[in-house]
Amino acid sequence: MRPQRLLPLVLLAALNVWAQAGKPADLQPLPAVPPPPPGMEAFDAAIEPQVTIVRNEKETREEFRANGKLYMIKVTPVGGVPFYLVDFKGDGNFVQADTVGPVTKPPMWVIHSW
Repeated sequence: MRPQRLLPLVLLAALNVWAQAGKPADLQPLPAVPPPPPGMEAFDAAIEPQVTIVRNEKETREEFRANGKLYMIKVTPVGGVPFYLVDFKGDGNFVQADTVGPVTKPPMWVIHSW
């Protein structure tokens, strides 16, 4: 057998021995997950919001409802920056979330995004 063909086989065998030597022999299974603290046994599904996603050719809307009442909408235009419409008072009037109240906005530019 040629030495060029023998060298990869020897390296492969050495790698196999090295990989098995790195494993400890006394592995123990993890303990069972402890039960939740008192009062937290059942998660109330009414607390979790219901999210409805509506897509069309211009935008994607994510409608957030709690107890059946619409309280926030996330609008993501195609090729645009997402924004939020929020009903702060619960009267059905939605306001863009970043334009509420006197807020001083420093100039900000996206330098990098991924």
